[in-house]
Amino acid sequence: MTETNYPRYRAYGLHNLDKIAQLALLPASFRHHLEMAAQVLPFRTNNYVVNELIDWTDIPADPMFQLTFPQPGMLPAREAMHLRTRMAGKPSKARIKEAVREIQTGMNPHPAEQATLNVPHLQGRPLAGLQHKYPETLLIFPREGQTCHAFCTYCFRWAQFCGMEKLRFACQDPMAPSRYLDAHPEITDVLITGGDPLVMRTRALRRYIDPLLARRDNRPATIRLGTKSLAYWPYRFFADGDADDLMRLLEQIVTSGRHLAIMAHFTHPRELETPAVEKAIARLKDVGATIRCQSPIVRHVNDSSEVWRGMWQRQVALGAVPYYMFVARDTGPEKYFRLPLARTWMIYSEALRRVSGLGRTVRGPSMSASPGKVLLDGVAEINGERVFALKFLQGRNPAWVNRVFFARYDDQAAWFDDLKPAFGQQEFFFEADYRRIKATADETLMTADQG
Repeated sequence: MTETNYPRYRAYGLHNLDKIAQLALLPASFRHHLEMAAQVLPFRTNNYVVNELIDWTDIPADPMFQLTFPQPGMLPAREAMHLRTRMAGKPSKARIKEAVREIQTGMNPHPAEQATLNVPHLQGRPLAGLQHKYPETLLIFPREGQTCHAFCTYCFRWAQFCGMEKLRFACQDPMAPSRYLDAHPEITDVLITGGDPLVMRTRALRRYIDPLLARRDNRPATIRLGTKSLAYWPYRFFADGDADDLMRLLEQIVTSGRHLAIMAHFTHPRELETPAVEKAIARLKDVGATIRCQSPIVRHVNDSSEVWRGMWQRQVALGAVPYYMFVARDTGPEKYFRLPLARTWMIYSEALRRVSGLGRTVRGPSMSASPGKVLLDGVAEINGERVFALKFLQGRNPAWVNRVFFARYDDQAAWFDDLKPAFGQQEFFFEADYRRIKATADETLMTADQG
């Protein structure tokens, strides 16, 4: 492919599945079940994913197909039967939508209490489209960036893309983050996220970044962009019509003296293998960006130490930094993807043993739970009891950070809420404090509602 013959972007969704020629090779029954799953779970992909990342000779097992196309097994049997019954005959769109909404609202659309505890307030009013969970970091969800070039089937923000406006985070005031920074000097980092902010045109993205760069106190010191674009549409960085404008904006962040971190989501090594992603990464490095790579570990996609070893080695070779292995959150079709924590720890450990020190920057397995970001730090036997060793990498109370605590070993536990305190303790050390934090947040919400 020459530099004058880059592909033009083409998106695919439920409305034009028939335009993906490769799907015609699949059995009609499989296509039917896929389309039904896509009624409930957000589906969007594009020609780069379809033509360059998916191995169509290995369907449905291919990990990139599992990663981007809703699978029949993602809907629990009872919900699938309910939807099938509602769709029988010639139902109205309203009847189908009602059934879909019933299923969606039962899939924990906003995990870790992010819709209540994370929403910041200024002068007694909630700030829509912002989140402030940890003292140092403010999250911005630009209204124009609440979609992606393709949707990951495991995405914990799937509710952003389902048309449920009451559940959607979307900042419509680009000046709101700077006003909030004025009132919160503890904030050093801003993460612009979504969705994916790099689906936005550069002029739209600039509306959110320029007010941050104009601040006289040089805060934030770090601007992060959370994006899957390197994996799903690397042409965004060198071939799109405003790619050069984007690079100028990113370079402006660096020359302002701030740290620019691209929080890149790579879920499988294949996403790092194309000439396009190599070119995109090189261009980002040229403007002074640091690329940090993170992903959840998910069954059917990357649940092997060999996959993670290869992914970390490839990231280092390209000049990126392995950053996080997450545990997939308890939302959406999480039962389809979930792995026992004991197996996750084994995969992480085996992969880590087989990379050099440059690849051992990665932290994990990490769970972004309601109280904070909890690291599974090991498995041990203490006084005859087998335990998981845990610690907070981030906490709603900073005093919790880096304090080791223990949970009873459970070979079936797959999420933090499944764990019980070890050594006969009734609760973990932070729980009483966490209850106080929740009570304070509830009081703030009640006051805001009354106002």
